[in-house]
Amino acid sequence: MKIAISTESTADLTKEIIIENDFKIIAYPILLGETSGFDGEITTRQIIDFVNENKVLPKTSAVNDFRFTEHFGNLLKDYDAVIHFALSSELSATYNNAVRASQNFKNVYVVDTRSLSTGIGLLALYAKQLVNKGMTAKEIYDLCLKRVPYIQASFELKRLDYLYKGGRCNALTLFGANLLKIRPQIIVSDGKMIPGKKYRGNYAHVVKSYCQDVLEKFNNPDLTTAFVTYTTADDDIVLTAREYLSERGFKNIYVTRAGATITSHCGEDCLGILYINDGGVND
Repeated sequence: MKIAISTESTADLTKEIIIENDFKIIAYPILLGETSGFDGEITTRQIIDFVNENKVLPKTSAVNDFRFTEHFGNLLKDYDAVIHFALSSELSATYNNAVRASQNFKNVYVVDTRSLSTGIGLLALYAKQLVNKGMTAKEIYDLCLKRVPYIQASFELKRLDYLYKGGRCNALTLFGANLLKIRPQIIVSDGKMIPGKKYRGNYAHVVKSYCQDVLEKFNNPDLTTAFVTYTTADDDIVLTAREYLSERGFKNIYVTRAGATITSHCGEDCLGILYINDGGVND
């Protein structure tokens, strides 16, 4: 059985990862004022510059049913089945749109990852490993669903105004964070973004504390794969996070930059480490 692994631009995967694993990507539309484009065409830097200049967020939209129908139909010309990994249904209508489109076909499976960014990518990489083992699409779909609750996706943020403008935090929280110069942690839990610990100090110190806290709290990782994903950060900051994961014993550590859609909600100087916290599985 020839199986296509499909996901969205919100998975924040590098071109090298996409090509190596033959992932099929569908991109989110973005509107920067009067300029429209797609995630991947519009860059992270353009998002940040737009917000700094205009003091408003870009407009991001869910991928609609029509585009998914076209996407799945094109894939099924060359593949026997499609497994699609979607941004959390708690954060976007895209998952529901993909499900509706999938009902027009046989052998299209849509996974609600209950995650974002490279939390989605972790499941796509796992699915690719199962494809290489010769499993059926339904078997892979079922195994991926079992791992969804264990995706550890979290970030630390420089600023909350992006979340505030997007309606994901209130004005009082924003004011307190700005007044005290707090850098908050955001954890993805049950598909939603919730506040975690609060940090103060320079970026390097915050990243060290954040990584230590995450690895202590989510202390049963599958050491096969982890991501360091960021919007903007100096090389030494990224290296600090990567070294923490390496010291913990992760074998494959990918460094990726968040794309335009995720940056539209998280803003600049945002960094996260992501992995599956289930101790690994034996398939």
